[in-house]
Amino acid sequence: MEIKWTDRAMKKIEGSVQAHSDKQVKLKYDTDGCGCVVSGVTALWLVDEKDGDDVLIETNAYPVLVEKSKMVFLDEKMTIDFNETANSYMLTCPSQILNPRMSLTVK
Repeated sequence: MEIKWTDRAMKKIEGSVQAHSDKQVKLKYDTDGCGCVVSGVTALWLVDEKDGDDVLIETNAYPVLVEKSKMVFLDEKMTIDFNETANSYMLTCPSQILNPRMSLTVK
């Protein structure tokens, strides 16, 4: 799996990462309240530590934790961007937008 941060996304998340230097970035495939695992929504979380199912993906900027069991719902190549107008992150792959309004939550 390959994850790339755009310059806009790196600039935006930099302050949060510095303010929470003890935390790691996680690309969470969140299924809580979605009804079933296939209906999950991606989000960025800043977490205290790696969970047992997490895999660390090296990127062009900040390494990202991803749940190994949820990787099947993600694409092989993804880009994390930041949309100034929506004031949110965006997760894309070459063929589609996976989440146009991805939040960042400190856990």
